Amino acid sequence: MSDIILEALRNSKTIAVVGLSSKRYRPSFGVSQYLQRAGYRVIPVNPNETEVLGEKAYARLEDIPSGIKIDVVDIFRRSDEVAPVVESAIKIGARYVWMQEGVVDENAAQRARDAGLGVVMDHCMLKEHQRRR
Repeated sequence: MSDIILEALRNSKTIAVVGLSSKRYRPSFGVSQYLQRAGYRVIPVNPNETEVLGEKAYARLEDIPSGIKIDVVDIFRRSDEVAPVVESAIKIGARYVWMQEGVVDENAAQRARDAGLGVVMDHCMLKEHQRRR
């Protein structure tokens, strides 16, 4: 597992954060702010937002313009909401699916792997980046 984590962190530039909220107290905001400061481009995916952290928000992964290549789809959703996000990640050609701490869906993870995506599950991207930099 740690090899895929390191690979995802090192080989990625643009991260679509599904469930990113503009509410500063939400974990998705703090993690995304950290990732942005660490040099990643963070694209918010949340139908209830128009802009977060200076980036235009999109309702769905499929709404992100094709000129923006998404490397990682970072999922801040409940485990039972992961499968359709993984299908969208496959559709847009993402390279990795990252399920945050506490987010686990083995079937969706296997679907992503079968489609050629790297999968990280039940790990915090911020913590893993801090641990490995």
